[in-house]
Amino acid sequence: MKLSRGLLATIIIVGVLLIDQIVKIWIKTHLYLGEEIVITDWFRIYFIENNGMAFGMEIGSKLFLTLFRIVAVSLLIYYIIKIRNRSYIKTGYIVCCALITAGAAGNIFDSLFYGVLFNNPYPPEIATMFPDGGGYAPLFHGKVVDMLYFPLFSFYWPDWMPFVGGQYFLFFQPIFNIADAAITVGIFILILFYSRYLSSPVAVDEHAAHEEGTSSGKSDE
Repeated sequence: MKLSRGLLATIIIVGVLLIDQIVKIWIKTHLYLGEEIVITDWFRIYFIENNGMAFGMEIGSKLFLTLFRIVAVSLLIYYIIKIRNRSYIKTGYIVCCALITAGAAGNIFDSLFYGVLFNNPYPPEIATMFPDGGGYAPLFHGKVVDMLYFPLFSFYWPDWMPFVGGQYFLFFQPIFNIADAAITVGIFILILFYSRYLSSPVAVDEHAAHEEGTSSGKSDE
């Protein structure tokens, strides 16, 4: 039985959200802030929190960021509902939109509820869920949990290099979570394979209408 594209998008969004939150809650309740688990030289679990957007970036106030995420996710869900049954829209494009929506929603949950659900003890104490004394922040002001760290390689720039000579360089420095990864993968595949839907949606509609007209014309002959 073939899944409808609306149901496929729903499964992706719910699945990514569940995995993202299960991992974050486990990290929050089993590691202290700043604790690191070295799995390999290039893959580590490193528990940090941030107030900002993907990969620890910070733009504007915390309340503004949370409200912005809610509006963005609402628009994305509306957009997926609107395009899910359009035959000329590729299923892969809807999957990308679902991944981006799921990732944004995952970080919204942290911002909305984590300040209320958890306390924020000093290391090496570990956070408690539903603490007796209440959470560390009100609604909309929770911090986003990050833990995935991939320091793939590092080196020192040669001294003769302008501006960076002698400086230490580490790739890849950002620490992120599964929600961030879903957003990144969704955007990367979308740009790589489905950029025509972004660059000129009107042209895509006109092309689809032309194809439908051509096919109907052939069937009348």
